[in-house]
Amino acid sequence: MKNALKKLGPLTGLVFVFALFSILRPEAFPTADNIQLMLLQTAVVGTAALGMTIVIISGGIDLSVGSVIALSTVVIALLMNAGASPLVAALGGVVIGAVCGSVIGALITQLRLAPFIVTLAMWGALRGAAKGLADEQIVLAPDSWLNRLLNVLTESQQWSLLPPGVWLMIVLALVVGGVLRYTKFGRHVFAVGSNEQTARLCGISVEKTKMGVYVLGSGFAALAGVLQFSYLTIGDPTTASGMELDVIAAVVIGGASLAGGEGKVFGSIVGALIMTVVANGSTKMELPNWVQEIVTGCIIILAVVLDRYRHRRTE
Repeated sequence: MKNALKKLGPLTGLVFVFALFSILRPEAFPTADNIQLMLLQTAVVGTAALGMTIVIISGGIDLSVGSVIALSTVVIALLMNAGASPLVAALGGVVIGAVCGSVIGALITQLRLAPFIVTLAMWGALRGAAKGLADEQIVLAPDSWLNRLLNVLTESQQWSLLPPGVWLMIVLALVVGGVLRYTKFGRHVFAVGSNEQTARLCGISVEKTKMGVYVLGSGFAALAGVLQFSYLTIGDPTTASGMELDVIAAVVIGGASLAGGEGKVFGSIVGALIMTVVANGSTKMELPNWVQEIVTGCIIILAVVLDRYRHRRTE
Protein backbone atom coordinates (compact mmCIF):
# COMPACT_ATOMS: atom_id res chain seq x y z
CA MET A 1 0.00 0.00 0.00
CA LYS A 2 2.84 2.39 0.86
CA ASN A 3 4.55 1.74 -2.48
CA ALA A 4 1.27 2.18 -4.34
CA LEU A 5 0.61 5.51 -2.64
CA LYS A 6 4.15 6.63 -3.42
CA LYS A 7 3.71 5.82 -7.11
CA LEU A 8 0.24 7.36 -7.31
CA GLY A 9 1.20 10.47 -5.32
CA PRO A 10 2.09 12.67 -8.34
CA LEU A 11 -1.01 11.50 -10.24
CA THR A 12 -3.18 12.28 -7.22
CA GLY A 13 -1.65 15.76 -7.07
CA LEU A 14 -2.42 16.30 -10.77
CA VAL A 15 -6.06 15.26 -10.29
CA PHE A 16 -6.38 17.55 -7.28
CA VAL A 17 -4.90 20.60 -9.05
CA PHE A 18 -7.01 20.02 -12.17
CA ALA A 19 -10.18 19.62 -10.08
CA LEU A 20 -9.39 22.77 -8.09
CA PHE A 21 -9.06 25.01 -11.15
CA SER A 22 -12.07 23.33 -12.76
CA ILE A 23 -14.16 24.36 -9.76
CA LEU A 24 -12.74 27.88 -9.65
CA ARG A 25 -13.06 28.50 -13.42
CA PRO A 26 -15.59 25.97 -14.76
CA GLU A 27 -16.40 28.03 -17.84
CA ALA A 28 -12.82 28.45 -19.09
CA PHE A 29 -10.50 25.81 -17.60
CA PRO A 30 -11.91 22.27 -18.15
CA THR A 31 -12.75 22.83 -21.83
CA ALA A 32 -11.50 20.60 -24.66
CA ASP A 33 -9.62 23.47 -26.31
CA ASN A 34 -7.86 24.43 -23.06
CA ILE A 35 -6.93 20.82 -22.30
CA GLN A 36 -5.40 20.52 -25.76
CA LEU A 37 -3.51 23.78 -25.17
CA MET A 38 -2.11 22.44 -21.88
CA LEU A 39 -0.94 19.27 -23.62
CA LEU A 40 0.86 21.40 -26.22
CA GLN A 41 2.56 23.41 -23.48
CA THR A 42 3.47 20.24 -21.57
CA ALA A 43 5.20 18.69 -24.61
CA VAL A 44 8.13 21.11 -24.35
CA VAL A 45 8.64 20.84 -20.59
CA GLY A 46 7.91 17.10 -20.61
CA THR A 47 10.46 16.34 -23.35
CA ALA A 48 13.15 18.32 -21.52
CA ALA A 49 12.13 16.56 -18.28
CA LEU A 50 12.96 13.18 -19.83
CA GLY A 51 16.61 14.18 -20.13
CA MET A 52 16.57 15.83 -16.71
CA THR A 53 15.22 12.61 -15.22
CA ILE A 54 18.30 10.73 -16.39
CA VAL A 55 20.58 13.49 -15.07
CA ILE A 56 18.96 13.66 -11.63
CA ILE A 57 18.83 9.87 -11.25
CA SER A 58 22.60 9.86 -11.84
CA GLY A 59 23.01 12.31 -8.95
CA GLY A 60 23.63 15.37 -11.16
CA ILE A 61 21.80 18.55 -12.07
CA ASP A 62 21.55 20.64 -15.24
CA LEU A 63 20.72 24.34 -15.04
CA SER A 64 21.41 25.00 -18.72
CA VAL A 65 18.24 23.41 -20.10
CA GLY A 66 16.45 26.67 -20.91
CA SER A 67 19.51 28.06 -22.66
CA VAL A 68 19.91 24.87 -24.75
CA ILE A 69 16.27 25.17 -25.82
CA ALA A 70 16.76 28.78 -26.89
CA LEU A 71 20.01 27.97 -28.73
CA SER A 72 18.31 25.07 -30.52
CA THR A 73 15.48 27.29 -31.82
CA VAL A 74 17.98 29.83 -33.15
CA VAL A 75 20.12 27.16 -34.87
CA ILE A 76 17.05 25.60 -36.50
CA ALA A 77 15.85 28.97 -37.84
CA LEU A 78 19.32 29.89 -39.15
CA LEU A 79 19.75 26.52 -40.88
CA MET A 80 16.37 26.77 -42.56
CA ASN A 81 17.17 30.30 -43.73
CA ALA A 82 20.42 28.93 -45.17
CA GLY A 83 18.44 26.49 -47.30
CA ALA A 84 18.54 23.36 -45.15
CA SER A 85 15.53 21.08 -45.16
CA PRO A 86 13.31 21.04 -42.03
CA LEU A 87 14.60 17.59 -41.06
CA VAL A 88 18.25 18.61 -41.42
CA ALA A 89 17.58 21.82 -39.49
CA ALA A 90 15.90 19.88 -36.66
CA LEU A 91 18.78 17.39 -36.56
CA GLY A 92 21.21 20.31 -36.48
CA GLY A 93 19.45 21.72 -33.43
CA VAL A 94 19.62 18.34 -31.67
CA VAL A 95 23.31 17.90 -32.56
CA ILE A 96 24.10 21.30 -31.07
CA GLY A 97 22.39 20.19 -27.87
CA ALA A 98 24.39 16.96 -27.78
CA VAL A 99 27.63 18.92 -28.28
CA CYS A 100 26.71 21.18 -25.37
CA GLY A 101 26.06 18.09 -23.26
CA SER A 102 29.44 16.61 -24.19
CA VAL A 103 31.16 19.84 -23.09
CA ILE A 104 29.29 19.75 -19.78
CA GLY A 105 30.12 16.06 -19.30
CA ALA A 106 33.80 16.62 -20.09
CA LEU A 107 34.11 19.47 -17.60
CA ILE A 108 32.46 17.40 -14.89
CA THR A 109 34.31 14.13 -15.50
CA GLN A 110 37.75 15.36 -16.58
CA LEU A 111 38.16 18.46 -14.43
CA ARG A 112 36.12 17.08 -11.51
CA LEU A 113 33.97 20.22 -11.35
CA ALA A 114 30.61 20.28 -9.57
CA PRO A 115 27.63 19.84 -11.93
CA PHE A 116 25.87 22.83 -10.35
CA ILE A 117 28.78 25.18 -11.13
CA VAL A 118 29.40 23.81 -14.63
CA THR A 119 25.78 23.96 -15.74
CA LEU A 120 25.29 27.38 -14.13
CA ALA A 121 28.21 28.67 -16.18
CA MET A 122 26.84 26.99 -19.33
CA TRP A 123 23.44 28.52 -18.59
CA GLY A 124 24.93 31.96 -19.13
CA ALA A 125 27.35 31.01 -21.89
CA LEU A 126 24.77 29.22 -24.04
CA ARG A 127 22.21 31.97 -23.59
CA GLY A 128 24.85 34.45 -24.73
CA ALA A 129 25.74 32.23 -27.69
CA ALA A 130 22.07 32.11 -28.73
CA LYS A 131 21.81 35.90 -28.59
CA GLY A 132 25.06 36.30 -30.51
CA LEU A 133 24.02 33.92 -33.29
CA ALA A 134 20.65 35.65 -33.56
CA ASP A 135 22.23 39.12 -33.47
CA GLU A 136 20.10 39.77 -30.35
CA GLN A 137 16.80 39.54 -32.20
CA ILE A 138 14.29 36.91 -33.22
CA VAL A 139 15.10 34.87 -36.33
CA LEU A 140 12.25 34.35 -38.77
CA ALA A 141 12.12 31.05 -40.66
CA PRO A 142 10.20 29.79 -43.71
CA ASP A 143 7.01 27.82 -43.14
CA SER A 144 7.37 24.02 -43.04
CA TRP A 145 5.97 20.92 -41.36
CA LEU A 146 8.12 21.75 -38.32
CA ASN A 147 5.77 24.65 -37.63
CA ARG A 148 2.84 22.26 -37.27
CA LEU A 149 4.19 19.80 -34.70
CA LEU A 150 2.46 21.67 -31.89
CA ASN A 151 -0.49 23.20 -33.70
CA VAL A 152 -4.02 22.81 -32.37
CA LEU A 153 -5.69 20.02 -34.32
CA THR A 154 -8.03 21.03 -37.13
CA GLU A 155 -11.28 19.20 -37.94
CA SER A 156 -9.53 17.00 -40.51
CA GLN A 157 -6.83 16.04 -37.97
CA GLN A 158 -9.10 14.95 -35.12
CA TRP A 159 -8.45 11.29 -35.98
CA SER A 160 -4.93 11.60 -34.50
CA LEU A 161 -6.41 12.57 -31.08
CA LEU A 162 -3.24 14.46 -30.11
CA PRO A 163 -0.88 16.83 -31.99
CA PRO A 164 2.29 15.20 -33.41
CA GLY A 165 4.54 16.91 -30.85
CA VAL A 166 2.58 15.38 -27.97
CA TRP A 167 2.81 11.93 -29.56
CA LEU A 168 6.56 12.50 -29.94
CA MET A 169 6.84 13.20 -26.21
CA ILE A 170 4.88 10.04 -25.38
CA VAL A 171 7.03 7.85 -27.65
CA LEU A 172 10.24 9.34 -26.24
CA ALA A 173 8.96 8.74 -22.71
CA LEU A 174 8.37 5.07 -23.51
CA VAL A 175 11.87 4.78 -24.99
CA VAL A 176 13.57 6.45 -22.02
CA GLY A 177 11.55 4.37 -19.57
CA GLY A 178 12.63 1.20 -21.39
CA VAL A 179 16.28 2.27 -21.46
CA LEU A 180 16.33 3.01 -17.74
CA ARG A 181 14.54 -0.19 -16.83
CA TYR A 182 15.91 -2.82 -19.20
CA THR A 183 19.39 -1.78 -20.38
CA LYS A 184 22.83 -1.95 -18.81
CA PHE A 185 23.23 1.80 -19.23
CA GLY A 186 20.03 2.38 -17.27
CA ARG A 187 21.22 0.18 -14.42
CA HIS A 188 24.55 2.00 -14.41
CA VAL A 189 22.78 5.37 -14.17
CA PHE A 190 20.87 4.23 -11.06
CA ALA A 191 24.02 2.71 -9.59
CA VAL A 192 26.10 5.87 -10.06
CA GLY A 193 23.33 7.98 -8.56
CA SER A 194 22.88 5.69 -5.57
CA ASN A 195 26.56 5.47 -4.65
CA GLU A 196 29.28 6.56 -7.04
CA GLN A 197 32.15 4.93 -5.15
CA THR A 198 30.38 1.60 -4.87
CA ALA A 199 29.54 1.73 -8.58
CA ARG A 200 33.20 2.34 -9.37
CA LEU A 201 34.25 -0.62 -7.19
CA CYS A 202 31.73 -2.79 -9.05
CA GLY A 203 33.55 -2.07 -12.31
CA ILE A 204 31.18 0.55 -13.72
CA SER A 205 32.83 3.25 -15.81
CA VAL A 206 31.48 6.24 -13.90
CA GLU A 207 33.03 8.80 -16.25
CA LYS A 208 31.52 7.21 -19.38
CA THR A 209 28.14 6.93 -17.69
CA LYS A 210 28.16 10.57 -16.65
CA MET A 211 29.24 11.65 -20.11
CA GLY A 212 26.34 9.72 -21.63
CA VAL A 213 23.96 11.17 -19.05
CA TYR A 214 24.77 14.80 -19.87
CA VAL A 215 24.83 14.23 -23.64
CA LEU A 216 21.35 12.71 -23.37
CA GLY A 217 20.18 15.44 -20.99
CA SER A 218 21.15 18.24 -23.35
CA GLY A 219 20.02 16.23 -26.36
CA PHE A 220 16.50 15.97 -24.96
CA ALA A 221 16.62 19.68 -24.13
CA ALA A 222 17.45 20.32 -27.79
CA LEU A 223 14.52 18.11 -28.83
CA ALA A 224 12.37 20.27 -26.58
CA GLY A 225 13.87 23.20 -28.50
CA VAL A 226 12.55 21.67 -31.74
CA LEU A 227 9.08 21.58 -30.22
CA GLN A 228 9.49 25.11 -28.87
CA PHE A 229 10.45 26.27 -32.36
CA SER A 230 7.31 24.61 -33.69
CA TYR A 231 5.21 26.34 -31.04
CA LEU A 232 6.77 29.78 -31.65
CA THR A 233 7.52 29.31 -35.41
CA ILE A 234 10.63 31.47 -34.90
CA GLY A 235 14.12 31.24 -33.45
CA ASP A 236 14.05 33.19 -30.19
CA PRO A 237 17.25 33.59 -28.11
CA THR A 238 15.21 34.81 -25.12
CA THR A 239 12.72 31.94 -25.03
CA ALA A 240 12.56 29.33 -22.24
CA SER A 241 14.03 31.74 -19.71
CA GLY A 242 13.54 30.09 -16.33
CA MET A 243 12.17 26.89 -17.89
CA GLU A 244 14.96 24.90 -16.25
CA LEU A 245 13.21 25.48 -12.92
CA ASP A 246 9.95 24.09 -14.29
CA VAL A 247 11.80 21.07 -15.68
CA ILE A 248 13.65 20.33 -12.44
CA ALA A 249 10.46 20.84 -10.41
CA ALA A 250 8.56 18.47 -12.72
CA VAL A 251 11.15 15.71 -12.21
CA VAL A 252 11.29 16.13 -8.43
CA ILE A 253 7.50 16.34 -8.11
CA GLY A 254 7.37 13.13 -10.13
CA GLY A 255 9.29 11.28 -7.44
CA ALA A 256 12.95 11.70 -8.40
CA SER A 257 15.44 12.36 -5.62
CA LEU A 258 17.88 15.24 -5.82
CA ALA A 259 20.30 12.95 -3.97
CA GLY A 260 20.28 10.60 -6.98
CA GLY A 261 19.45 6.94 -7.48
CA GLU A 262 15.70 7.37 -7.74
CA GLY A 263 13.28 8.58 -10.40
CA LYS A 264 10.49 7.56 -12.78
CA VAL A 265 9.74 8.70 -16.33
CA PHE A 266 5.98 8.48 -15.77
CA GLY A 267 6.31 10.60 -12.65
CA SER A 268 8.31 13.23 -14.53
CA ILE A 269 5.62 13.52 -17.23
CA VAL A 270 2.95 13.84 -14.57
CA GLY A 271 5.08 16.47 -12.83
CA ALA A 272 5.34 18.40 -16.12
CA LEU A 273 1.56 18.25 -16.44
CA ILE A 274 1.19 19.61 -12.91
CA MET A 275 3.45 22.57 -13.69
CA THR A 276 1.49 23.30 -16.88
CA VAL A 277 -1.90 22.99 -15.16
CA VAL A 278 -0.80 25.37 -12.40
CA ALA A 279 0.52 27.93 -14.90
CA ASN A 280 -2.56 27.67 -17.12
CA GLY A 281 -4.95 27.76 -14.18
CA SER A 282 -3.23 30.83 -12.77
CA THR A 283 -3.64 32.53 -16.14
CA LYS A 284 -7.33 31.60 -16.25
CA MET A 285 -7.64 33.05 -12.74
CA GLU A 286 -6.15 36.26 -14.19
CA LEU A 287 -3.34 36.23 -11.65
CA PRO A 288 -0.40 38.53 -12.51
CA ASN A 289 2.90 37.00 -13.63
CA TRP A 290 4.64 37.78 -10.35
CA VAL A 291 2.05 35.72 -8.47
CA GLN A 292 2.57 32.82 -10.87
CA GLU A 293 6.33 33.00 -10.27
CA ILE A 294 5.78 32.89 -6.51
CA VAL A 295 3.50 29.87 -6.93
CA THR A 296 6.15 28.13 -9.04
CA GLY A 297 8.80 28.82 -6.39
CA CYS A 298 6.53 27.44 -3.67
CA ILE A 299 5.93 24.28 -5.71
CA ILE A 300 9.69 23.76 -6.06
CA ILE A 301 10.21 24.19 -2.31
CA LEU A 302 7.33 21.79 -1.61
CA ALA A 303 8.84 19.23 -3.98
CA VAL A 304 12.21 19.41 -2.22
CA VAL A 305 10.56 19.15 1.21
CA LEU A 306 8.66 16.04 0.07
CA ASP A 307 11.91 14.59 -1.27
CA ARG A 308 13.61 15.10 2.11
CA TYR A 309 10.60 13.66 3.91
CA ARG A 310 10.64 10.52 1.75
CA HIS A 311 14.32 9.94 2.51
CA ARG A 312 13.90 10.47 6.25
CA ARG A 313 11.07 7.93 6.31
CA THR A 314 13.26 5.50 4.34
CA GLU A 315 16.15 5.93 6.76
